[in-house]
Amino acid sequence: MSDDSDRTGRVSRRTFIATTGTVGIAGLAGCGGQSGGGGDGGDGGDGESDPDPTATETPSDMGGSTETAADDGDSPATSLLNAEGSSTVYPISNTGSSYWNSNAPPSDGEYWGSNSESTVPGWEQLGEPDMLIADYFASKFGFEPTEQRSSPPFPTTVGLSHSGTGCEAVTEGLVDIGNSSGPITAELDWSEEKAQNTVVDNVVGRDGQPVVVSSDVIDAGVTQLTGEQVRGIYQDEITNWSQIDGIDYDQEIYAIGRAEGSGTDTSFRLNMLGGADAAMPGVDTRFGQNQQVAQAVSQNEGAIAYMALAFTSETVVPVGIDFEGTLYEPDRDAENTIFDSDYPLNRDLHMYTLIEEDNPNGGGYDAREAAFVNMFLNEFGQTVFVEGNNYIPLPTSDLESMKEKVSALATEDLVMP
Repeated sequence: MSDDSDRTGRVSRRTFIATTGTVGIAGLAGCGGQSGGGGDGGDGGDGESDPDPTATETPSDMGGSTETAADDGDSPATSLLNAEGSSTVYPISNTGSSYWNSNAPPSDGEYWGSNSESTVPGWEQLGEPDMLIADYFASKFGFEPTEQRSSPPFPTTVGLSHSGTGCEAVTEGLVDIGNSSGPITAELDWSEEKAQNTVVDNVVGRDGQPVVVSSDVIDAGVTQLTGEQVRGIYQDEITNWSQIDGIDYDQEIYAIGRAEGSGTDTSFRLNMLGGADAAMPGVDTRFGQNQQVAQAVSQNEGAIAYMALAFTSETVVPVGIDFEGTLYEPDRDAENTIFDSDYPLNRDLHMYTLIEEDNPNGGGYDAREAAFVNMFLNEFGQTVFVEGNNYIPLPTSDLESMKEKVSALATEDLVMP
């Protein structure tokens, strides 16, 4: 990645509000893989977390390399499944972890959605299961059901850092799943061949990466921009909102970027600027998490940023982007929308697993990884974990392709959901 420094001269002419707190869906955690949430199963799937800053990881907390076999020697290992990485993928992964650890029964409509007041689409397509939620998905891969709420066949936890860290952690064997909102080839500067021989790319959803502005910019009439105008802002060619055609708003632009190494930053450079290493001299400041970006936009006038859909709000407002005459709007019902796969900033959301040569299961998964990933790859998982966090469900053809990767490990006497 290029080393874009903050333009301290320009920032000094602004009133900048320090943003180290949290907003939106998820709490912040350090980059060292500290557990982010989902461990207690008691948050109802909202993705909020309160990491214990005094907690210390033990070897049993560090993922796949510390698996312990079940007592009979034939059942899959039941050690902690550990994921880490992208703050964009975090809401999906952490909500799934919360559901998994709750191991709730079908009668709990908040989770399975089977009661008369709250039916989640996709529950019926799974065959209206009568098992606890983690028991159901784990049983497809040889795990014995516990039949106990809040006691899944194996526990899961999700750490919050960014895509580059998640990709590094999974390839180094520190975690079982590396969450990333950018392709691992760009995050680690790998060739496609190396990626295909090292990891399995589990795509669980998509993000129509929006460009957002602060509410004062919306009030000034900026509801859409062209791709060239966005490029001009981030390449330091447009520095005041009054330079936008038709806008009478004399306000210096405060351009916010994600940290270098984050999947959001990598994807934005690839899709908007044409290369993962494209220079962005127009950036005034960078933040490591989507939550911090959202807070900075909401607390600063003249702000613009690129981020994940899940973190938009009334004060962090997506604008329409006109790419070569086609306007993509932040409205799902529009003719062309940022929720469409044709939107140029649309990107895949990844849960990478490591291919291990001595893995007896093959396919790049152990049974825990396959069981957990499989929970996202059906209408139920896409509705609850992907669309429920304001992301874009996978098209049917892509979903079927992903399920084929995982289903090879399913037990023969059970039908894959």
